[in-house]
Amino acid sequence: MFDPTQLRTFRTVAQTLSFTQAAQRLGLRQSTVSQQVRKLEAAAGRQLFVRDTHSVELTEDGEAMLGFARTILEANERAASWFVGARPRGRLRFGASEDFVLTRLPEILEGFRRDHPGVELELTVELSGTLHAMLEAGRLDLILAKRSPDRPGGRLVWRDRLVWIGSDRLRIDADRPLPLILFPPPGITRARALEVLEQHGRAWRITCTSGSLNGLVAAARAGLGVMAHTRGMIPPGLIRVPDRAGLPDLGSVKFALFHGGDAVAAHAGADELAAAILAGGDRLHRGG
Repeated sequence: MFDPTQLRTFRTVAQTLSFTQAAQRLGLRQSTVSQQVRKLEAAAGRQLFVRDTHSVELTEDGEAMLGFARTILEANERAASWFVGARPRGRLRFGASEDFVLTRLPEILEGFRRDHPGVELELTVELSGTLHAMLEAGRLDLILAKRSPDRPGGRLVWRDRLVWIGSDRLRIDADRPLPLILFPPPGITRARALEVLEQHGRAWRITCTSGSLNGLVAAARAGLGVMAHTRGMIPPGLIRVPDRAGLPDLGSVKFALFHGGDAVAAHAGADELAAAILAGGDRLHRGG
């Protein structure tokens, strides 16, 4: 039998791709996190991560273990919540970034509603910048959104790379302005893409703007241009633009949970939903 504590630590490292950030989330020493992962690898008899001084990546066996860990830990957490006692009730206003339209977030929300029938969940899907503004205005209780330089903090769910994506039929001409598909302001990926292109002196032109991820994806599939997107959530029908195209690196992106400042009793539901998202975060940026 695999140790649930080790599985939980492994899952957190897989979500953050960082032993340091996993330790911060779990409130452990980094050496303890490393030790627990080594013990799990010994129990499995397989290497679960490929790691060096700059990066952490799951191996094929690690991807398989992540699925098993999710199933085992969800069963444990569901059993524990059943016997906790008083269950949260009331209205919970939750906001999620447009990035999650095509992910398995609905599965996490469905599980939360099943486990907490007394909570009236209201979902808002918007750009990360808009969600932050709504949270600050007291119109939302909890959001899952990108971190931006001017809004640090929150509880890290995972980090990933931002990459350029587009149709496999799109050809990029280095001598012509780069055709861009963008969210409108205050989109964080929009700001990052334009900032990076300006820093590298790369000419660009906007070919499509939409507040809907589905709209952007449709434009990209039609070959209208490229868009900045999270590497772990590339929509079907689109591919990462090859490095030979010479587009500048977009850096990393972090997704985090942010709570509202109003400590209303109904916000106990926000704590439970946050826990469910942290537990199932790998579903949001992986295929399985």
